[in-house]
Amino acid sequence: MEGHHHHEHLQQRGKESRRVALVGALVNLLLAVVKISIGFSARSQALIVDGIHSLSDLLSDILVWYAASHASHGPDEQHPYGHGRFETAATLALGGMLVLVSGGIIWDSLERLFASDEIWQPKPLALYAAGFSIVANEALFWYTLLVSRRINSELLRANAWHHRTDAISSVVVLVGIGGALLGYAYLDLVAALIVGIMVAKIGWNLGWGAMQELVDASLDEEVVEHIREIINDIHGVRSVHLLRTRRQGPEAMADVHVQVAPRISVSEGHIISIAVEERIKRNISEITDVTVHIDPEDDEHAPTCKNLPLRDEALAKLRKLWKDLDCLGQEQRIQLHYLSGKIQVEVFYPDSCHWDAKARKVMQDAMAQALEGNQYFKGVTLYFG
Repeated sequence: MEGHHHHEHLQQRGKESRRVALVGALVNLLLAVVKISIGFSARSQALIVDGIHSLSDLLSDILVWYAASHASHGPDEQHPYGHGRFETAATLALGGMLVLVSGGIIWDSLERLFASDEIWQPKPLALYAAGFSIVANEALFWYTLLVSRRINSELLRANAWHHRTDAISSVVVLVGIGGALLGYAYLDLVAALIVGIMVAKIGWNLGWGAMQELVDASLDEEVVEHIREIINDIHGVRSVHLLRTRRQGPEAMADVHVQVAPRISVSEGHIISIAVEERIKRNISEITDVTVHIDPEDDEHAPTCKNLPLRDEALAKLRKLWKDLDCLGQEQRIQLHYLSGKIQVEVFYPDSCHWDAKARKVMQDAMAQALEGNQYFKGVTLYFG
């Protein structure tokens, strides 16, 4: 049921993201056509550059739409962790594209700035186009930001602030065109250069953030510390170690080693792990997947048990070590504890074993002596009844 609701949430999230991308694409297409055409007719280099910027925004909206269409799908055989990384890949592509576009804008602006015969004298019509761009981009910013907050989409949030910087760049263009109309023709090119630098910064920030996610950078330190506090507050948890987190599109994942009392039952350890998983998901909404490894000791510092024999082989070794003792065959069960690099053995006998206290002590000592110096075992305890 939980998986079904999660899938429905992804579907709804994808639908809203695609709608935002479509609205953005239509507005940016209109802005690109208006600014580039008027930029040429009104002879404003800054307005043309701003129009090219809007074309790059149109491509970014197409990327958002594509990413939203794929990221909304749930896990499948080829993508067992879902499709959240489609958003990340699209964000990285968008950042790289903006850096390339800005490089061309900056280069062209510098060439024209240092060639006086290349400087144009804008016409007043360019001012109206720049003003229209400011209003349109500011409206897109608020629309996209509100939706990004509602569905918790980093890609949409990035695109929203991209729209805000588009509005700011149009303000720069407006000022540049105004200065040029007052007789300072070079200000139009200076405005174009500033817009190019702004676009480069946006592209770098987007690309760097996406790259951090693709290389599995951890969540913010404050969030990781909050996760640690949540786990330590759960009854039965002794310590937390090897806590790792990473992002995948709008979601995040965590895996952690949790130390519990070494001799509790498997089922109790399991229920503690469930409590850890549920508490983390309940308190940190962006985390949707938690892997909990239950440890009987702090395996970061304790001697390793990985080379010790498993149960069948361990019991065979015990039978060999105790073959001369009349101690096996009547036990109810043998429990093995893999701790501190050795196996600690517990043997449980039923009430039907009518050994007196002295016989039990003799048997205990004989079994323990047989294990002395063994590379695998460390001590034995007998229980009766």
